[in-house]
Amino acid sequence: MKLVCISASMVPSSTANSIQVMKACQALVQLGHSVHLLVPISAKQPQPNQDLRAYYGLATDFPIEWLPANLRLHRYDLGWRANRRARALQADVIYTWLPQAGLFGLLRGFPLVFELHGPPEGRFGPALFRLLLHLPGQKRLLPITQALAQLLAERGMQFDQPARQNSLVVSPNGIDLERYAGLPDPATARYRLGLKEAPTVGYTGHLYAGRGVGLLVELARRLPQVQFLWVGGREADVEIWQRKLQAEGLTNVLLTGFVENSQLPIYQAAADVLLMPYERAIAGSSGGNSAAYASPMKMFEYMACHRPILSSDLPVIREVLNETNAVLCAPEDGAGWTEALTALLGDEARRNSLAHQAWQDVQSYTWLERARRALAGFPTR
Repeated sequence: MKLVCISASMVPSSTANSIQVMKACQALVQLGHSVHLLVPISAKQPQPNQDLRAYYGLATDFPIEWLPANLRLHRYDLGWRANRRARALQADVIYTWLPQAGLFGLLRGFPLVFELHGPPEGRFGPALFRLLLHLPGQKRLLPITQALAQLLAERGMQFDQPARQNSLVVSPNGIDLERYAGLPDPATARYRLGLKEAPTVGYTGHLYAGRGVGLLVELARRLPQVQFLWVGGREADVEIWQRKLQAEGLTNVLLTGFVENSQLPIYQAAADVLLMPYERAIAGSSGGNSAAYASPMKMFEYMACHRPILSSDLPVIREVLNETNAVLCAPEDGAGWTEALTALLGDEARRNSLAHQAWQDVQSYTWLERARRALAGFPTR
């Protein structure tokens, strides 16, 4: 099947949206489909000069085309241009994260697979999404969590056409298990990265508001004997937090800044415990509060890394994590997190038990299985 994938995410980019798009496309190729990805041209970098396969840690190649788009009508113009290109490419299916592209695709008669990572917002978002749902044509909706699917239902954003033409498949993010095979033990990983040998607690990801970075600072303050490894973040955010740490005199925190996705596993492997300290409100890379419906890619990476996880106890996180495969703590509770982390660092048997169960559970969350479920039986003829 020939799939034309359309995304408004910049490529290359370190945002979770961009990484997720590339991983999803890779999985579709691995299933045997022909994939052609259409993305917008960046004004700063019209043509990428990076090795995208290394940048994103991909195992396969697929064609990527950068399209211009009118700045004032960016998403609508991109959606229109991309669908014209899809017709020229003789696509069988439009697979997109962009509602405007989905709308134009249905109007052109393409079967549509539409990934949804948050509820439609803004002045026109809800109306545009409802129009997409109600237009004739074959459609498959892929909300990223069960919580998001429920939220859409509560807002009345549901299909009103026969199930034969429309379907919904909850599709959490996934993991490339091959990238996490054969990782060294924490001490060896630290040695390879040139880190000092000490109990090490890791966090990977951006440093946006709501990611719990303030709690990470509090933990470093309360546990000076522990080495904290922060991996990721935009350059400006890293500089801000470095200044704050220096002002507090905290020397047990190492900020690496951005590392290529292909190098992420070895940094995660260097930790004795991995943290997901989300707050009750989480800012996404494109704005909005995703605490109620997010599917963090780092959660699946941590599980595949075979390291114990200490995470905020949020309802959407419990769609995957529970007391058998992680330690869950109330968000923003510095004392509770300190107690839980201290106990975990002091109990190797429990760390191993949690890590092993998480590794077993993540086997069903690969990008390949996700793609297989997402396209099962679609389109109907």
